[in-house]
Amino acid sequence: MRIHSEEYWFNTRGEFDVVDLTPWLDEVASRSGIREGLMLIYAGHATGVIILNEYEPSLIEDVKDFLRRLTPSDGDYRHPINAFSHLRSMLLEPSKVIPIHGGRLGLGTWQRVYWIEAERRPRRRRVEAMIIGE
Repeated sequence: MRIHSEEYWFNTRGEFDVVDLTPWLDEVASRSGIREGLMLIYAGHATGVIILNEYEPSLIEDVKDFLRRLTPSDGDYRHPINAFSHLRSMLLEPSKVIPIHGGRLGLGTWQRVYWIEAERRPRRRRVEAMIIGE
């Protein structure tokens, strides 16, 4: 069994900025040399949101509306400053697992992996990809 790990740093523009991670993850899978296995994608942040779904503009707007309704940034929270971003991260989770087949991501036809910024302000973010397999 082999393990390959890489990290990706990027900047966001603030609340609900979307970053498509799929091209980078494809490159990681290719560089790893692992033909069959699992890729773990992990956001190293308490307020990180990783989505595995269709990357379509109207759906992304629906996701943003969903998060605004469930966790409004101007809500009455006990945690100071950014409770809403922590709650968003708890709802959508900071990690995903994807199969690797033939050295490629085993995504469905329309699936993409993307980041949605849960914080109001621009942030420097890190995502780690780890592949375990043969």
